[in-house]
Amino acid sequence: MAGTNANEIRVAGKGRVLIAPLDTPPPTDISTPWGAGWSDLGYTTTDGVKISKKDKLDPLDTWQNVSAARFIYSDRDLSFKFQLLQLNEETLPFFFGGGDVAETAEGSGVYRYELASEPKFDERMLGLEFADGDDVTYRMVIARGQVTETEEISLIRTAPVKLGVTFTALATADDAPLATFLMKDPSFSAA
Repeated sequence: MAGTNANEIRVAGKGRVLIAPLDTPPPTDISTPWGAGWSDLGYTTTDGVKISKKDKLDPLDTWQNVSAARFIYSDRDLSFKFQLLQLNEETLPFFFGGGDVAETAEGSGVYRYELASEPKFDERMLGLEFADGDDVTYRMVIARGQVTETEEISLIRTAPVKLGVTFTALATADDAPLATFLMKDPSFSAA
């Protein structure tokens, strides 16, 4: 019900960011664990995740009117911006656009990651989850997208290495959602 209700204010107290190969089954409800194929990207900065939805409307001008007669949707951009704090076999390729990390020789403890000279598409699924206390949980699944922007990496003595990325959702098929929300939240009751 509309109106002022402090019980409907949400704080993303703790959360996580996950990735998976395309077509990995997402959880079907809030109580279902993220299944095989989903990888938790670990710690992020306290800024969490910034979600941006931008729709571009183009005016349709006519000879008869000074103002637009109508608008036409020409673009929808849904993006997720966050900074990863862990460096590992999942986060480094995610930041740099794909590829694999491999041990140089079995048991050596030395690993190699090679950044390709030619960029390649690195499409993945993205999962977001946050909780506000014990009774409220939100999940969001993006069925297809890729990292479209990265921030510069600073290697300094007084701060952790941060892998800042912007992940942009891509359409999957006609009438398929760009993102799916699952919510365990009494604010959404049918009453």
